[in-house]
Amino acid sequence: MTTVLALQQVVAYIEGTQVLRGVSLEVAKGETVALIGRNGAGKTSLIRTVMGVLPLRSGQIMFNGTDLGRAPGHLRPVLGIGYAPEERRLIGKFTVLDNILLPAWACGLSRSVIDERLELVYSIAPELEEMSQRLGGLLSGGQQKMVALARALMAGQELVILDEPFQGLAPALALSYAERLRLLRSRKPNLAILIAESNPSLLESMADHLITIERGEAQIQA
Repeated sequence: MTTVLALQQVVAYIEGTQVLRGVSLEVAKGETVALIGRNGAGKTSLIRTVMGVLPLRSGQIMFNGTDLGRAPGHLRPVLGIGYAPEERRLIGKFTVLDNILLPAWACGLSRSVIDERLELVYSIAPELEEMSQRLGGLLSGGQQKMVALARALMAGQELVILDEPFQGLAPALALSYAERLRLLRSRKPNLAILIAESNPSLLESMADHLITIERGEAQIQA
C-alpha cells in the first residue's frame, strides 16, 4: 500500500516541556488509523505538529513526498490535507455553507470542483444542505461536529485528520457520526484517515490499525 503520511521519530515541545518523544507512525492510502490515548497523552500535540501549528523539534513528517516539517502550515489544505480540530473552530457569524467553504476559498478551488466536493459532503450528511444558511453560532455541538467534518472534506482529498470527533456527543449522536465515517470510507475508498480519540470503542470496528499514545510515546496495537 502507498504511504500517504509517515512520521519518523517526531519530537516536539510546548513551552520547554517535551510532549512528543520520538513518535513514529504511518497512514497508507485507503487506511483508517486510530490514535488512542487519554487526555494529555499527546494526541492533539501530535496532530498539531503534523498540521504545522506546533513546531517540529526533530524527526521527520512526510506527506506524499513533501517534507511537512519544512512546509508552512497554510500549505496543508493545498496539499490535500483536511483537519477537524477538537474545538471545531466554526465562525459563528458565518453560515453553515460559508464555514464549509472556507478551505475551498483558501485553496482557490474552481466552482466545478467546489460543487463536486459539496456533493460528496451532502451525500454523507444531507442535513447540512438543509441547514446551509443557518448561522454556525446557532448550531448544537453535534451539528458543529458535522460541519467541521464537512469543512475538512473540502480540503482533505488525500488525508483527513479528526481530533476527538466523538468528544461531547451523546451516545446516539456518536453512533451516527461513526456511521457517517463508514459512509465516507465507502464513498472515498482511497482516502487516508487519521482519528485521535480517547475512547476506542467506536473505532475498533472501522480502524485498520490502532495506535496507543502515552506520555508522548506511541505503540502500534493492531
